[in-house]
Amino acid sequence: MKRSFTLFFVFSLALAGWFYLQPASDAKEAVPSAAAATFSKDVAPILYAKCAVCHHQGEAAPMSLMNYKEARPWAKSIREKVVSREMPPWYADPNHGEFRNDARLTQAQIDTINNWVAGGAKEGDAKDLPKAPVFSESGWKFGQPDVVLEMTEEAVIPADGTVPYRYYAIPTNFTEDKYIQFAEIKRGEPSVVHHVIVSVRDGGIPAGEIRGNTRRVNPEANDEQRAQRRAANQDAMLVGWAPGMDPLTLQPGNAKLIRKGSTLVFQMHYTATGVAAKDRTKIGLWFAKQPVEKQMLTRGVTVDPYKLVIPAGHANFESRSSHTFTEDVHIHMFMPHMHVRGKDFQYKLVYPDGKEKILLNVPKYDFNWQLTYFVKEPIAVPKGSRIECVAHHDNSANNKFNPDPSIVVRWGDQTWEEMMIGWIDYTIDGQNLKLAQSASK
Repeated sequence: MKRSFTLFFVFSLALAGWFYLQPASDAKEAVPSAAAATFSKDVAPILYAKCAVCHHQGEAAPMSLMNYKEARPWAKSIREKVVSREMPPWYADPNHGEFRNDARLTQAQIDTINNWVAGGAKEGDAKDLPKAPVFSESGWKFGQPDVVLEMTEEAVIPADGTVPYRYYAIPTNFTEDKYIQFAEIKRGEPSVVHHVIVSVRDGGIPAGEIRGNTRRVNPEANDEQRAQRRAANQDAMLVGWAPGMDPLTLQPGNAKLIRKGSTLVFQMHYTATGVAAKDRTKIGLWFAKQPVEKQMLTRGVTVDPYKLVIPAGHANFESRSSHTFTEDVHIHMFMPHMHVRGKDFQYKLVYPDGKEKILLNVPKYDFNWQLTYFVKEPIAVPKGSRIECVAHHDNSANNKFNPDPSIVVRWGDQTWEEMMIGWIDYTIDGQNLKLAQSASK
């Protein structure tokens, strides 16, 4: 799959991570004139804050932007994508919710880049250049991981054809429970890895590829099989990789749990590129260094796969899913997921008294960017409240990404099939692991 400059550049900004990015502000910011704007004084601070985390040597972006010599050849392309707001990708409706990883540039930052290019993209005085960010020499975003786990065998990807999803079991060999605060996926051969989802399975599974694991829906299934199918879709996701997804990055006091003896399962979606390739993807794990109070849980608020049947040519097919909480919780993250016919996605909280609140609205969903939305302040969800997800799919010829508007589309793994999952991360209010650990001593 060929990836253009635009794709990589936008992706690199999206990957900057919640702790690198500052939400766009409405505060008045000074904008230099075209005659005065320089790289050293005005543009470098923006690139260092928003882009450099991926635009440095050894990262996913195709070019480094760490200095004037590297950035200058791309000046007009940078301006084009920034002014059009195609870069960085951010699809949340600003009228609903605040997010700590809001990747938007402020209008002043956009105007600054525009004026810099309009004024000839001058370098300026080197004395004005701020200190460049320093990145881990290990290539991992949080320094050297405590543990690196790798696929135990190479995946061989053919040059052509559709590659079914593959699943690989990787034993952790943990002899005690581990709480994970950070996790990051590294693709072995990035050119063929479309996405990765890593889930945790209690108990041992033989290492290597898990054969015969398909999730395509059988429309003739009975109610019991449907119930099993829905349960299977609730597998906990430890971390994923897809364009736009951030590594697992949890606040102190929160962590995900990997129990002793557990196995990690890598769901691998490979895409043939015309050249045969081999891949051995791995994951880095960082253990929580501070006492953990709450376990971060991940749930997919998923439409019944058997009811996701999108008629041929339908331009606005609606799908719904919901989950009712049986205890008080706080929500920390949203990640809507659909495929190429995905059109829009909304999360709504319905309180026990019937009051409603939109938590996240994505009016223009883009499958190319699987963005995660980390809320600025955790959202309180009282017991008995429910999360409702509403999405629409465009299976018409007007959808430029639609591979075939003449067919009925059902749930399935491949991008030419469909999904509708409202992923959330949440913690349980009544849980206090510090107290539990103290009591066990």
